[in-house]
Amino acid sequence: MSWMNAPHSTGTSIMACEFEGGVVIGADSRTTTGAYIANRVTDKLTKITDHIYCCRSGSAADTQAIADIVTYHLNFHKMELGEPPLVQTAAAIFRELCYNYRDSLVAGILVAGWDKKKGGQIYSVPIGGMVQRQAVSIGGSGSSYVYGYVDANFKPNMSKEEAKKFVTNTLTLAMLRDGSSGGVVRLGVITETGVERLVILGDQLPKFYEG
Repeated sequence: MSWMNAPHSTGTSIMACEFEGGVVIGADSRTTTGAYIANRVTDKLTKITDHIYCCRSGSAADTQAIADIVTYHLNFHKMELGEPPLVQTAAAIFRELCYNYRDSLVAGILVAGWDKKKGGQIYSVPIGGMVQRQAVSIGGSGSSYVYGYVDANFKPNMSKEEAKKFVTNTLTLAMLRDGSSGGVVRLGVITETGVERLVILGDQLPKFYEG
């Protein structure tokens, strides 16, 4: 019964992609405890502010705790500034926490959102605590199967619908190959007006050749 004591891990496929006017974020919904699936409908897209979300991979407990702390900091920041915080500010706080506690955290995070200064943005904060802005970014255990697909199919200034389809296809392919990824695909479309959340159920996912 060793799985009962194993840490909960969002052994995951996560993704974020810029498009003309905002960003699309996405994730699978499987949380594993060792080889056992602890939750098949997890929500790995976590709200930080009305216009900033993070996609979580790694230890479920670590990433939830960090997201809560960043949300707390940004609420104070918003009160002090009198305006919504920048996506870059959120990414900097995530990076600082992940770097300062790098020896005790297992957290790979994509910070994505929209602000009036730079529009739609994505910042990757991998395990260890670095930060890098990227037009498209993938993470989690499923990502290693789909780097080639992402490189071949991403193009700048996609439409919203193109970006949604691209993220859905990429995550579906990752889920097909990665045993730790699965369930439904959750999407979030973040623009100036806020976030639009979507769920694509297993029987609605695109079909690919499965050899």
